[in-house]
Amino acid sequence: MSCKKALIVIDMQNDYLWKKRKKQFTYDTEKLTAGVNGLIHSYAAEGCDIIYIRHIIQNLPTNRLLFGYSIAGTPGADIYPGVDIVSELCFDKMLGDALSNKKLREHISRCGYEELHLCGLDRYGCVTATGLGAAKRGYRAYILAAGTETVLPEKKVSKQKKRLEKAGITMI
Repeated sequence: MSCKKALIVIDMQNDYLWKKRKKQFTYDTEKLTAGVNGLIHSYAAEGCDIIYIRHIIQNLPTNRLLFGYSIAGTPGADIYPGVDIVSELCFDKMLGDALSNKKLREHISRCGYEELHLCGLDRYGCVTATGLGAAKRGYRAYILAAGTETVLPEKKVSKQKKRLEKAGITMI
């Protein structure tokens, strides 16, 4: 019998983790990657599916100028090589909420996951957006503290914590 939960690894991409990243991305790459890889192997050993998410921004001159990261077709949008890839389940998203991707929602429905366990970047950015999107769609979601970090200011973190609490999403 297969595991009825999936580990969703969000936005562990070069542009956020490699040495030539933008200054605002101050994540501890080594610590975060070790935490995420530990989760990947632990969940895989339980027979759970591991799903990778890439945040992709359209490759347009304005987006390259405005954002300069996660641009479609650039090496920066690729999964960081320090992240262990144990499945071919990889979905792209253009919004913070990974569940905005219809193919991902169809996969979740087809597999009948009872729980979605979330890790990656940013704890109070896209990971929270995905958790809230899961709750809105009737899925049970958990955020895994050992596999997430944030660079967001305390004011935004506080607001996001309240939103998670209201939606019934637990940090484990």
